[in-house]
Amino acid sequence: MQTKRTRPVQIKFYVTEAERDFIQRKMEVAKIKKQSDYLRKMACDGYILNVDFSEFRDLFASVKKAAVNINQIARRVNSTNNVYSEDVAELQERQEKIWLLLKSMQSKLP
Repeated sequence: MQTKRTRPVQIKFYVTEAERDFIQRKMEVAKIKKQSDYLRKMACDGYILNVDFSEFRDLFASVKKAAVNINQIARRVNSTNNVYSEDVAELQERQEKIWLLLKSMQSKLP
């Protein structure tokens, strides 16, 4: 018994070895492993966007660390009624790192 395919129509075409190698390289850049998926996406949409979110992850991590520090300092201030200059300095350093990451990202925008 044959299963029904969601895509029953086959399209076939020929390429040179150089074109095949070029397609393979573009698939690697796009991080797509299946050739049929890549060719279908390119035929239907004409382009594939591959976005690097590593800077956003760095920014998110820095903001998260700053938020954790703020919570720790708030607990300490609430329990001791003292604000320590080291805590303030650490928050200022974290804020500066966040600003630098934001400026770096902004400079890369078109």
